Amino acid sequence: MAGRLAAKRIMITGAAQGIGLAIAEACHREGARLLLLDRDDALLDEAASRLRVAGATLVHTTADITDAEAVADAVSNTSAAIGPINALVNNAGINVFAEPLATTDAEWERCFDVNLKGAWNCCRAVLPGLIAAGGGAILNIASTHAFTIIPHTFPYPIAKHALLGMTKALGLEYAAKGVRVNALAPGYVATQKVVDYWNSFPDPKAAKAATLALHPGGRIATPEEIALAAVFMISDECPFMNATCLTVDGGLSVQQHQV
Repeated sequence: MAGRLAAKRIMITGAAQGIGLAIAEACHREGARLLLLDRDDALLDEAASRLRVAGATLVHTTADITDAEAVADAVSNTSAAIGPINALVNNAGINVFAEPLATTDAEWERCFDVNLKGAWNCCRAVLPGLIAAGGGAILNIASTHAFTIIPHTFPYPIAKHALLGMTKALGLEYAAKGVRVNALAPGYVATQKVVDYWNSFPDPKAAKAATLALHPGGRIATPEEIALAAVFMISDECPFMNATCLTVDGGLSVQQHQV
């Protein structure tokens, strides 16, 4: 039986590890063909090899999403191998956390270059093909930082707020062309980035326990749980979902405070 994504040719950025790799694996299981992008050559090769062993049809390209020309080349060079891209998952991103007045120009620029401009580079590369084909799906991996603020994480939430704005703007702009543009907002997810965050504290175990205690269910998401939501959002199972954001954080952002 064909998978839920059998007709999809999906470009996934930041695909070498964490949420991006989990999404790639989930999309493969549902029958999609894949274009995987990441700037880490060694990790990307490893991820691509693992997926090919599992039977995936894919192309993988080392590219920095802040390089618009490299992104456009990756998209244009993919058609012969897997067919024209008809879905995009903008997952690549970086954490830039600082006190506002201590934020350097370089930190500000890097944050927006990757988290916003990089996502736009990828949208701009695939949109002409989606429009020409009569439709497609773009999913921007945002964050609960896109609508809430954690002190001392400047300027990351500003970029994520802007990513949500871009999602809505593009969704409305191209709805009549059959293109759906949505966002997915994870909260804390058990990725290496989160482990590195815990390890930055004098007592990593206590830091982890404090993070888990913030959540109504007493745990954080796995990358695979975020991937399940992503598969749904880029599938044809939600054809009228557009210009919106699905939050997958276990209820964290709804809770006003702990009792």
